Amino acid sequence: MRKVFNKSNVINVLLGGLILVVLFVPSAKALMIQGLMKVGLFAPDTSIEHRKVTETEQTPVLAGIKFKDASGKELDLGDLKGKVIFLNFWATWCPPCLAEMPSVNKLYEQFKTDAEVVFIMVDADSDFPKAKKYMDRKGYQMPVYAVASRIPQQLFAGSLPTTVVLDKHGRISYHEVGAADYANKKFVDFIKQLKAD
Repeated sequence: MRKVFNKSNVINVLLGGLILVVLFVPSAKALMIQGLMKVGLFAPDTSIEHRKVTETEQTPVLAGIKFKDASGKELDLGDLKGKVIFLNFWATWCPPCLAEMPSVNKLYEQFKTDAEVVFIMVDADSDFPKAKKYMDRKGYQMPVYAVASRIPQQLFAGSLPTTVVLDKHGRISYHEVGAADYANKKFVDFIKQLKAD
């Protein structure tokens, strides 16, 4: 007996295949999240209410929190007081990380020549060749680092992506777990305001 495929069966198979692709192919999932960012979802919340944390949470001891670049050069957060720090923990296998990367790159491009703003893109796997290959393929020039010391849970508790912005006094001004659109005008204005404070 021959099975007859009707239009609804074909559509169901295609939709099922699409769902499987989105679930199991990181770049496809990232693309879907990017699309949602373009329609206004995943906007970072920089409101005062969102940022209210206790003074202890707000001011971690930064001295001794270190990251290293591919050449082995170390960067100590304690040496960056007086600068706004954009700290992003990510990985090449993480779909939400890949989804937010174009917006992080746009933000970086806007501030890359500004000596008062420092970007630290931390590859959670510390796999510099893989991270560099990804950055090169996408045309991103953001500096990639690996963890070189113990990281307090106030900054990173293990979830990817995690983004932390420290103000010029070393206080946590923004902390987000999950993807966000950092090219968002409100977020750009937020960084400018932190520079001015």
